[in-house]
Amino acid sequence: MINTMKPKTLILRTAGTNCDVELAHAFELAGATTQAVHLNQLVAEPAMLDDFDLLGLPGGFSYGDDIAAGRIFANRIRHALYPALRQFVQAGKPVIGICNGFQLLVKAGLLPGFELPEGAPPQQVVTLTDNANPRFLDRWVALRAESESVCIWTRGLDSFDLPIAHGEGRFVAAPEVLDQLEAQRQVALRYADNPNGSQRDIAGVCDPTGLVFGLMPHPERYVHKTAHPTWTRLDLGSPAGLRFFTNAVEHVTSDASLTA
Repeated sequence: MINTMKPKTLILRTAGTNCDVELAHAFELAGATTQAVHLNQLVAEPAMLDDFDLLGLPGGFSYGDDIAAGRIFANRIRHALYPALRQFVQAGKPVIGICNGFQLLVKAGLLPGFELPEGAPPQQVVTLTDNANPRFLDRWVALRAESESVCIWTRGLDSFDLPIAHGEGRFVAAPEVLDQLEAQRQVALRYADNPNGSQRDIAGVCDPTGLVFGLMPHPERYVHKTAHPTWTRLDLGSPAGLRFFTNAVEHVTSDASLTA
């Protein structure tokens, strides 16, 4: 059954978030409606999540990236919102965390999501730390999507470019965790030319369901072909960034369980 209602996306923001408008624009181009909600409001009303079909965690420098990138935002989620987010994920609703959003997902323990126990949130088992070359990177990079990944956000994507903008984007985990990610097909995106020293060239991972996805590159910054630096010289086809969001919207609208 195809549901013709537009899915509703919650864009969660807080002090220091600066990519929320671009993320909302990407979801709206893909066919969803959006509502920006401040973290304080969601902490006060966690049940608000029940009214939404998708969740977007934007990039930026939440709380000035004090202590470490995304750490304070992640701690607030762990202590105040874990049960509500666990319920959201277990309801089969897609979640994307981009750059700072990816950092907070891994530091909150929601990715890689091997287990989401009741009660206390899971321990953090992967991280995003200082780039191998300890400087802020702001440029376009070549990427490749893993065709065998369970990730619903990267379906139909192959090789493409996206911009990055981060100082703490190096993906690091213990060998056994990396092996589990590979075995469960949770590695969704790799760098073709690793810019930050991420282990196994990992640029993005998902949870075991393929619905919760985090990545350091910014797909929301490439939803119009004119955003690519070579658009006047090369025909790159439809902007790759938009495909991430249309995939998620199509996944939700193909389900009969949209929020009324």
